[in-house]
Order: sequence, then structure tokens, then C-alpha cells
Amino acid sequence: MSNYRRLRVPGGTYFFTVRLQEQRSDLLVSHIDLLRDATRVCRKRWPFAIDAAVILPNKLHMIWTLPEGDHDFSKRWRMIKSGFSRHAPPPAHIPESHRKRGEKGIWQRRFWEHLIRDEDDLAMHMHLIRSAPIHAGLVKRPSDWPYCSLNYQSAGRLKTIAPVPSAPNPKAAAIAS
Repeated sequence: MSNYRRLRVPGGTYFFTVRLQEQRSDLLVSHIDLLRDATRVCRKRWPFAIDAAVILPNKLHMIWTLPEGDHDFSKRWRMIKSGFSRHAPPPAHIPESHRKRGEKGIWQRRFWEHLIRDEDDLAMHMHLIRSAPIHAGLVKRPSDWPYCSLNYQSAGRLKTIAPVPSAPNPKAAAIAS
């Protein structure tokens, strides 16, 4: 079994990427209310702040801040993923490795997390969340994607940073302006 090293900082702020097993699925947006409910139930039992989130058809990115003295984001993701899976329709194909463990085969087993280190790091990951629907080819402007929490927050709070392009093709973005 792999030994994953995770930086566990009580009360820390983390960026997460969580993916569905089937990369062509649109399950997260077609069942967005189910995802919201699973997250709400988890937050009621194990509180945390959602600083930013974007839900794409087959993956999601979120920034969480955990309560002081608590560093266990894994149990929260386990609860959200299992709550969603319990009520979501099963995929057409369930990998044998998931079937052997009695899993529904909706989610990839692991998730990616990154401890936010400072304000610049936070700004970069906020920008990544805001621009994710553009990079996925879903919309031309971030404000056109309905499943991004940053569309509902004041834009003046965030810093913009130069190194991260706001379009899939930086040259195309320059021509469009």
C-alpha cells in the first residue's frame, strides 16, 4: 500500500482537486443538488469553510479552511464522496478493482490536495478555480459558468496574477482583446 505524505496543518487552508472515475461523465453538474446536499451534510457534522469552489462536469476544485485544531480533510472528502455515491446513478462500467471492494465506481479513489502557503498562493489557486471552466472549454468567460462560487463574490477582494493565463490559449486571449 502506498504511503502518501500529506501536510496536515490544524486550521489550515487547502486547495483540492477531486475527480470522477469516468472522465467523460457529466455527473457532477447533472446531479449538482446531490453534491450540494452531500457537502451540506458533511459540513454540519464536520464543519469547514468553503472559500472557493468550481464544479465541472467530471471534477471539482475547492479551497477549504479547516477549524482551528482540526486537520482531517480526508474524513470530510470520504463523507462527501460516499454521500454523493449513495444516491447517484451507477456508472455504465464499474472497474473490477472497485467492484471487488464493493464500491460504486463513481469517484477516483484519491484526491489531490495542496496546503495554501500565503496570500500569493491563495490568489493563484483562486484564479485557477475561476478560470477552470475556460480551460475545460465550457465557456468563454468565467462569469458564464454557473457552478463557480467566485462568480458570486466581490471581484475586488482577489488579486490578479500574471503567470496564469485566463484562457486555454494565451495567444487567442490576446487576439480577442
